[in-house]
Amino acid sequence: MKKKPKNIPNENWKDVESPPLSDEILSRMKPVEERHPNIPKRVRGPQKDPLKVPVSIRLSPDVVEYFKSQGRGWQTKINNILHNYIKNHKSSVTR
Repeated sequence: MKKKPKNIPNENWKDVESPPLSDEILSRMKPVEERHPNIPKRVRGPQKDPLKVPVSIRLSPDVVEYFKSQGRGWQTKINNILHNYIKNHKSSVTR
């Protein structure tokens, strides 16, 4: 089943009926790479400076739930909070 696009209301999506694909249509189908060889593969662009480092960290479920409930950008919010912590505690950091 196709995923519903966000811009189509549920009541309209329920009315959409796709006819079944015939054997003839299926036999003519080819992978996009074969039909359009000049389309470049999608590649993630360069990151903005400064580069971020991917890490794995274990957090309490309630912490993750709280930040995810805030919506998109929840990881950035955690990053900003950690930046503020560093700023406010920089003088107390010992090596």
